Amino acid sequence: MPTCPDALTPSVLPVIEGRAWDCIDFISDLHLCEQQPRTLEILRDYLASTPAQALFILGDLFEVWVGDDWLQAPSAAFERDCVNVLQQAAQRMAVYFMCGNRDFLVGPSWLDSAGLHTLTDPAVLHTANERVLMSHGDAWCLDDTEYLEFRAQVRSASWQQAFLARPLQERARLARDMRNESETRKRHHTTYADVDDALAEDWLRLNTAQVLVHGHTHRPATHSLPSGAQRHVLSDWDAEATPSRAQVLRWQGTWHRVDLV
Repeated sequence: MPTCPDALTPSVLPVIEGRAWDCIDFISDLHLCEQQPRTLEILRDYLASTPAQALFILGDLFEVWVGDDWLQAPSAAFERDCVNVLQQAAQRMAVYFMCGNRDFLVGPSWLDSAGLHTLTDPAVLHTANERVLMSHGDAWCLDDTEYLEFRAQVRSASWQQAFLARPLQERARLARDMRNESETRKRHHTTYADVDDALAEDWLRLNTAQVLVHGHTHRPATHSLPSGAQRHVLSDWDAEATPSRAQVLRWQGTWHRVDLV
């Protein structure tokens, strides 16, 4: 599985060199699933037409992922189609993947089959004129203590080994139960935790980064931090919503957002 540094302990991270790229895209929280095929079609069209030389997927590409062996299941035609879409994109640009809170069980088999590069969470990208700190964002929502306890459990090697040892269909059922529990919890909360700015600034300062890009909260916006750094929050994607949502954050010397619907 993609490894993650201790999110609560800022550290100096390796740097991805992207200074040769003049167009870089960032997306997250697509929550791809068979029940929403239109979102995959928007992704397919976008990947075929984007001018970007690099794409960074910052978590929750899938609504759920129960192990790479799911790709061999007869009922996984949708997931195999997702692999094909990403394979085609990876042949003409660099595509990086960071796991999120929904697809943290994505493993090297799937990444290799799709031609994707693994990203730790967090990670640093060096563009032509600035250093960008990237994260899914869930580990920095410090006020969401209930979720952080769950996250610590499911990110442990022992939990993942035990879960992946279960039969595939049992894993799928357990994942559905966890997802339903999460959705029920959301409906009973009127406010949601956000990324802790102080912790984010500690990570930015230690890695001499001027910009933070993250997903998870589904509240796309750009925030100015006390230090002067910028925090760009990515949009989730939902083709079935009213209005539909599918947005890319693009760096081309400056930052702007591209709405696909």
